[in-house]
Amino acid sequence: MKRLDGKTALITGAARGIGRAFAEAYVKEGARVAIADLNIARARETAAEVGDAATAVEMDVTRQDSIDAAVAETVERLGRIDILINNAALFSAAPIVEIERADYDTLFSVNVAGTLFTMQAVARHMIARGGGGKIINMASQAGRRGEPLVAVYCATKAAVISLTQSAGLNLIGHGINVNAIAPGVVDGEHWDGVDAFFAKYENKAPGQKKKEVGEAVPYGRMGTADDLTGMAIFLATHEADYIVSQCFNVDGGQWMS
Repeated sequence: MKRLDGKTALITGAARGIGRAFAEAYVKEGARVAIADLNIARARETAAEVGDAATAVEMDVTRQDSIDAAVAETVERLGRIDILINNAALFSAAPIVEIERADYDTLFSVNVAGTLFTMQAVARHMIARGGGGKIINMASQAGRRGEPLVAVYCATKAAVISLTQSAGLNLIGHGINVNAIAPGVVDGEHWDGVDAFFAKYENKAPGQKKKEVGEAVPYGRMGTADDLTGMAIFLATHEADYIVSQCFNVDGGQWMS
């Protein structure tokens, strides 16, 4: 048997990048997956490429009506939700004296409120149907420490770790395990944008920051989305039933806790 046979999962921000890698890995392990994303056209393309076990669901994690509708649609299509991965997130960078309130509001709305209220909606479903479930929140090494130019993003990911701890303690009584994954620097198309922030604020040539952070990883390179799938699968299985409120570093040795 595959490790996720018979399971259904809702993954936010899954049209590309890390979320897509999770969807592909889950399907290979026997799960059916709802690929939830604000960009529904891209989500549909991804679902078609992932295969018949994947379906696309439109979801804006900053709107409660959209969260509720996406959860209801996933349940209607897949019958239930056994696993949630809160993956949708945004990044920004700026010196403290240049942080704009609108940028702060946007990041906290997506990264923190989006995680909390999607978790809440899915937990309500899990409690109502009984049988427990698994919730995996995507944190970051940025949530473990401050960084000079990344104050707001770091704060959002620290909040995700804290929410994971509190929600895990609250929901385990219903048989719902809540844990988190903290990646380090993960290569992908999003890193073009990240690199551009540092090129602007640290006066670096394009690509220089990416090269530097990759060389600084003890493992010897930046991570990839596929490096994270093993932990995402493990935390969704019965093997992780006794793991509650934890945040796992999957970062090539960048942070030890």
